[in-house]
Formats: sequence, C-alpha cells, structure tokens
Amino acid sequence: MWTGSIIAVDWGTTNRRAYRLSPYGICEDEFEDDKGITSVERGGFPVAVAEIRARLGDLPLLMAGMIGSNRGWVEAPYVPCPAGADALAARLVMVDGQRAAIVPGLSYLAPGRSDVMRGEEVQLFGAVAKGLVPPTCLVCHPGTHNKWATVEDGRILSFRTVMTGELFNLLREKSILSDWLHEPVAIGPAFLDGARRGLEGEALTAELFSVRAGVLLGQRSKDEAASFTSGLLIGADIRTGLHGEDEKEIVVMGRPELTSLYAAVLGELGRTAREIDGERAFIAGILQIKGQIA
Repeated sequence: MWTGSIIAVDWGTTNRRAYRLSPYGICEDEFEDDKGITSVERGGFPVAVAEIRARLGDLPLLMAGMIGSNRGWVEAPYVPCPAGADALAARLVMVDGQRAAIVPGLSYLAPGRSDVMRGEEVQLFGAVAKGLVPPTCLVCHPGTHNKWATVEDGRILSFRTVMTGELFNLLREKSILSDWLHEPVAIGPAFLDGARRGLEGEALTAELFSVRAGVLLGQRSKDEAASFTSGLLIGADIRTGLHGEDEKEIVVMGRPELTSLYAAVLGELGRTAREIDGERAFIAGILQIKGQIA
C-alpha cells in the first residue's frame, strides 16, 4: 500500500493541507483549506477524508498533526522524547478499513514540566533528512503554538511550547486592544521596539496594557499597535526559547511570513537564523516516514 503514490495530510486545529505525492516523492497536486479538526463534527471524519480523496485521488493517506489528537479522527498516542523519525514510523496508527495511517506526536516530561507536539516533528525530521538543517541545532517553529526544539544527531531531545500565536489572536479578537491589532504586522521601528521590550523580560501583562495607554496618550500611533504588540510577544517568546541555548545553530521553520519576524528579532541579538519553508520540510518528513513503514 505504501510503495506507490500517496496523499500526505498536515491536518491542524484550524486548517488542513494535503499533497498528492508520486512514488518518487514528487508533489503532483495539493490544496489547503480551513477545514481543521475543530470544524469537523463528531463522526464526520470519514466524509472529510472522502473530500480529500475526491480532490486528489483514491490513494492511501498518511496524516500528521491534530488529526491524531483526542479531538481528531483516531487518537495516536504520543511518542516520548528523545525520539527520531524511526520511532514515529514504528508507532503509526492504522485506521481500520480506510487505507490510512496517522503519525503520532511527541511528548516531553521533566521534573515540573511537560509538553506535547503534533505535526511539527514531521517537518523537523524531514528538514534533517533532506539536509536543510544540521542534525544538531535549535529549531524554532513559529505558529499558533510556537515550538522550541533541541535536536542532537537528528533526534529531538526536548522541546518547549510558547502560546505566542494564539495569544496574539486572542488579543486581536477579544481584548481591549482589539480595535488596533488588525493592521498588518511589519518589521520596522515599532516592531523592533516591541521586540526589545519583550527581550528585556519585564512583566508581559503590564507591557501589553501599555500599548493601550501609549496610544491614548499620544506616545504611539494606533497604526503601530499591531507591529509593536507582535514584536513584544515574539521578543518574550525568543527570550524563553533561547534560555540556556547560546551555541547551537538556530533554525526558524514554518511559513515565511512568520519565520521572517522571528529571524529579524534574533538578528537584533546578533544571532543568525536559518529560515526553512515548513511545507517543503513536511513533505520530506512524510516521505522519510513512508520509507520506514514495514
């Protein structure tokens, strides 16, 4: 079943991306939509999967991301760190009667700290396998829930999640700042000023309210509020992610519009970041796992 063409699916909380891959790993067709797992009703995943096949072909599916969560189609238990791609391939969950398999996520446990990820690990292992990143590095994966992963010899040793993207979205939609956070975020003086504040480590909740006060008292233009707030959150995120990591090469992986923001803030610290397109890395990761299926 896994030697020919397949459909690879990166199925997240709010969106999904699907790719038809030839036996030689070439992406022949793809689509993206906003049908994440939270938009699929209970019992509705067979229909949602049939929609994918109707668009890309009647092929086996290899899926990763929140589709394997306890809110997804079939739960795929986490693989504990440290782990490599071989551990994921060994713990695939087959969906009965569907010619489909789900890649498990990763978990991390340490005294006083626990964490989980689903989907980012496929991109990370794919980037290593493709030679896009070195086998030992620090990976920042911006998104709704940003991940900082410590990688050694191609295996993820540990990672930490920072809710930066979700917090910005909540502030934009639900907070007292919401009227001012719908402008596009741009790398410029306001963004970098916010980033420096976040990197300094002052109380983030106090700095967030200062955005409102600064606009009301004429210290900052309301058109700058979104960029300043984004910079503030990303600066605090990077301060957390770099804690104790001052030697490894930093890789920023994901959507280019997000990786560029993180790379700009890292540049303010004198750190060079290698930016990697997460879509390309995901396909490489799926192909690596496919090649290891017994």
